[in-house]
Amino acid sequence: MSSFSRSVWSMNHSPIFTDAEDRILATTWRGKSGRSPLQALYDSDQFQQSSLQAIHQHRRELLSSVCNRYTRKRRLLTPDDLRHLVVDDVHGLLYCYVPKVACTNWKRVMMVLTGQGKYQDPLEIPANEAHVSSNLRTLSEYSISEINHRLRNYLKFIFVREPFERLVSAYRNKFTRSYNTAFHKRYGTKIIRRHRLEPSDEALERGNDVRFDEFVYYLLDPQTQREEPFNEHWERVHSLCHPCIVHYDVVGKYETLAEDASYILQLVGADINIKFPSSSKTTRTTDDMTAQFFQDISPFYQRRLFNLYKMDYLLFNYSIPSYLRIQ
Repeated sequence: MSSFSRSVWSMNHSPIFTDAEDRILATTWRGKSGRSPLQALYDSDQFQQSSLQAIHQHRRELLSSVCNRYTRKRRLLTPDDLRHLVVDDVHGLLYCYVPKVACTNWKRVMMVLTGQGKYQDPLEIPANEAHVSSNLRTLSEYSISEINHRLRNYLKFIFVREPFERLVSAYRNKFTRSYNTAFHKRYGTKIIRRHRLEPSDEALERGNDVRFDEFVYYLLDPQTQREEPFNEHWERVHSLCHPCIVHYDVVGKYETLAEDASYILQLVGADINIKFPSSSKTTRTTDDMTAQFFQDISPFYQRRLFNLYKMDYLLFNYSIPSYLRIQ
């Protein structure tokens, strides 16, 4: 932590570094228009906006207004805060990855963008390889001056998703798939031990049959967060990516994934052959499916869970789900 004794600021506060540092660290990359992605974004705001540009400007403004309303004291960033920010020094990009929001495909795309020709097609990269930490650099690996330079000069983007849909997607993936034995052992056995009356010896040993209501009780149990931070798959987006400290230039949404991904690749000036992979619709967690999972959760626990994820609903402009009984 000692290397972070000096301040690391977001774009909401101008980072402090000299012109000399700026020149040394300056990205040499410029798109086909001769502009960096950040310049391409904000230059376009000066002219007649397309409907897509207007949508993204509205998302930025809404995020900023909610942050100003609910964040009284801005804290400094720490190395841990920067672990989810993937760096593309080739194009001048920072991407904060959020599990269960197309992050595997975004990591594949980032590997193509940063790979200097090693990778041509995102879909050719195996999913497990996309999650190997050494394949992509994160902002936490840089010095203070390098971090500040990137926060000021790189285009920063994030993708978000309806919070409860993302939560159910995480539950389904980590607790109902037989191959996720590491999660069953690490979390499932603990959840069953704490939140199931008279569990069988097999359930305590294997942890592979956690019910959704037990998962909810685990999330709301004060002991859970006293022990350790939430796992990244169900941690709140505002805790993973710190959108009230880091000023995101593009807020993409899972619900408009194809259009928003295309918009970012256009800003980057990426090769026309680089396409964002289309996601599978067959196994995707939908709103209707999420509603079914909440049928057996009492209004008392629905409200408590909503309050836990409330900031994500506010920051990213998601309305209270109609299936909740919390009025």
